[in-house]
Amino acid sequence: MQVVLRDSDQGPFLSRVLAYGQTEALLDDTQLANIKAKAVLMSLKLADKFYNKYKMHLLEHAAFDVIGVASLGLMALSDRDKYQGLNLLLTSDGIVKSFQKGWSMLSTVSKYKLSNKSVYGDIDKVLLDKVSSPSDSDEWIGWQAYQEALLDFNRQESVVCLLKQCYAQVSYDPLDCLSLESVFAEVVLYRLFLGSVNVRQDLKQRIAHIEFQDIWFSAEHIEQLIEKTLSELPLALAETIKVDLGKHFTAGLLRTLTFAKSYRELLLKNVSPERLERLEYKEGLTGLLGWPVYIVM
Repeated sequence: MQVVLRDSDQGPFLSRVLAYGQTEALLDDTQLANIKAKAVLMSLKLADKFYNKYKMHLLEHAAFDVIGVASLGLMALSDRDKYQGLNLLLTSDGIVKSFQKGWSMLSTVSKYKLSNKSVYGDIDKVLLDKVSSPSDSDEWIGWQAYQEALLDFNRQESVVCLLKQCYAQVSYDPLDCLSLESVFAEVVLYRLFLGSVNVRQDLKQRIAHIEFQDIWFSAEHIEQLIEKTLSELPLALAETIKVDLGKHFTAGLLRTLTFAKSYRELLLKNVSPERLERLEYKEGLTGLLGWPVYIVM
């Protein structure tokens, strides 16, 4: 594996740290050779596990993976500081620890990305491809790609946590593409209609027996209910939800509440299920925040 030292501050972090070490005379040729030798060995092991170490282009691919993943881990372990990163690399297993840290980070955020089995086990292939990089690349997007994946992972973890906290039955499939905002909105609407109870898949059946109150259609009342619901959640989850809510969240709930009233009126008139479905479809095209999406059989 060729580790090229460059002045550019946009390439993979591993290369930037090594370049910094030589520029500042903190890294001699022997130390650099030791780091490179360990990186080459890691590339061989990675190629043997996931690719084919006897095919040069696949061995090169494994080397790029090592550079990218080690860069990611090194940034995290050094708090993105090149001096601290260099000190870590100069330890006996610094490059190995950096790679292991980066691999663990990618494995964590890949939890909800694996729609099918990845050749890399627990790591999403698309994400690893973004992190992987030649050492002489002018631009490395690995850290940004990880941050975006981490943000998405945290949202989905929050969805799972909210489901466990507020739903009677918990079933989460990443392919459902549930947003944190929409799940929280359903919790708020359900509690508006039925009080502080766990959400069940029965709202469309029970709504005919709910007496709508004029005070519900007040933005102030909805906002008070939002704050009350948030106050009953774990602090970290509540804070995550607050950040995720759009500026039109209250208005969206009021619009859905108006729709729910119309839905109830049709239900009381014993209209056909097909007409109710058409109403849902028509309103859903312009957005029904928090309205249940399950199908009542």
